[in-house]
Amino acid sequence: MKLQDFGLLAVRLLSGGMMLTHGIPKFDRLFGEGPVKFADPFGLGPEISLGMVLLAEVGCSLLVMLGFKTRWATLPLLFTMLMASFYAHGSDPFSEKELSLLFFTSFLSILISGGGRFSLDQIRYFKAS
Repeated sequence: MKLQDFGLLAVRLLSGGMMLTHGIPKFDRLFGEGPVKFADPFGLGPEISLGMVLLAEVGCSLLVMLGFKTRWATLPLLFTMLMASFYAHGSDPFSEKELSLLFFTSFLSILISGGGRFSLDQIRYFKAS
């Protein structure tokens, strides 16, 4: 057991957990009263765009935290963070883009490293062998 395994676990749990704090409150926007107001970069409608962001920020964050299909789960998160940085906050100063770029960096590190030893991915790998 390496110290790096604990480090990767910490990055997965903390990045995923902090992303949940951004995703969970968005449920109110989707299921609240009145029309949904949300960025619609692809012309799919604000409801669909918000639903896709919820899938990434809540669903994929939970998968990253569990270490299940970890690399695949980071892809929607990476895309969402790029859209947040360069579309939703495109004309804003860097200080407004900084958090989404920091999340992007964390999830990129997880994509490169994988789930690590303390992940469901690793447990499934050893059971299959």
